[in-house]
Amino acid sequence: MIRFQPPILTFLLFGLGFLFGCTKDRIPIPATDTSVVDEHGTLHVTRIVPVPETVSPDGQKFMSLPRSDEDDHISLQQNRSNAEHWQETLARDMQSMYPATLARDTIAGVPVRVITPPSIPAEKRDRVLLNVHGGGFQADWGSVAETVPIASLTQTKVVAVLYRLAPEHPFPAAVDDTIAVYQELLKTHKPQNIVLYGTSAGAVLTGEVAVRLKQLGLPLPAALGIFSGSGDLARKGDSLAIFGLWGLSGPLFPPTKSAQPDPYLGSTDPRDPVLSPIFANLKGLPPTLFLTSERDLLLSGTVNLHRAFRNAGVESELVVFDGLHHAFWNEFRMPESVEADHTIAEFFSRHLGK
Repeated sequence: MIRFQPPILTFLLFGLGFLFGCTKDRIPIPATDTSVVDEHGTLHVTRIVPVPETVSPDGQKFMSLPRSDEDDHISLQQNRSNAEHWQETLARDMQSMYPATLARDTIAGVPVRVITPPSIPAEKRDRVLLNVHGGGFQADWGSVAETVPIASLTQTKVVAVLYRLAPEHPFPAAVDDTIAVYQELLKTHKPQNIVLYGTSAGAVLTGEVAVRLKQLGLPLPAALGIFSGSGDLARKGDSLAIFGLWGLSGPLFPPTKSAQPDPYLGSTDPRDPVLSPIFANLKGLPPTLFLTSERDLLLSGTVNLHRAFRNAGVESELVVFDGLHHAFWNEFRMPESVEADHTIAEFFSRHLGK
């Protein structure tokens, strides 16, 4: 059973613990649902939320893992080191389910990973999937996790762009790097044989690159994949105030007026139509698959951008999984993750080569 306490209520409970001699480890757990709206319209809420039975046993087990509400405050370098170690571990562990060969290369002066399935049918050898990884624009948490299953399932080569990272290289460095790789791929691949996709920060970047390609008058790829993302860096959606990276457990960082500036933005206006594609003219963008989950901190960002695409007349699909956390498909063995990867692969295969 998961019990959700927003920070305000946690603070109040700490106060009660002090008054009554409770320590942090003995904070009373609320036994009822409560909600109070203050004079500013802010909701102070406690909810007792069971693990949903609609989620697979593996998913339920993962959701029930105890996670501290405290931020571990790791350094930028430690974050990047952890991410690199995890990617290398995944590269080995995924082979039993999704065999593929991984190599590093450089395209248009930009470092990339190239992920190649064991066999590529003749009719798919002129196709390529272009991935832009997640990791908050500050680390690479996705160039393996997001690519190996999709390369294997689609029997198509994937190129993962290892774009420059913030804070050293804020927007538009990642956009520029991705476009440089894309333009180089256009020399050997027709645009209808290229798909661009990403998760989390990579999902944000996917929308940004698509808008920039349209501005530059370059041919657009066959399809886009925006998974647990957003297209609005100027306004924070509701889900950011409710969920953390692990859904209802773990540290929560709700949006506040005093929040630290996003290092990815740099000095760019958050309403810039490339930085925040929701403010752009989206008409004419390629068919797009949006994928998220009900306890995703970027649920709002994903569904709002999907609405904007639909309102612009873009062919788009939205798939929302019940109960699961941000980018849950990185836990690649869960049944829902297998389903998500097959959904992605089917969408890409359906639109490539048209």
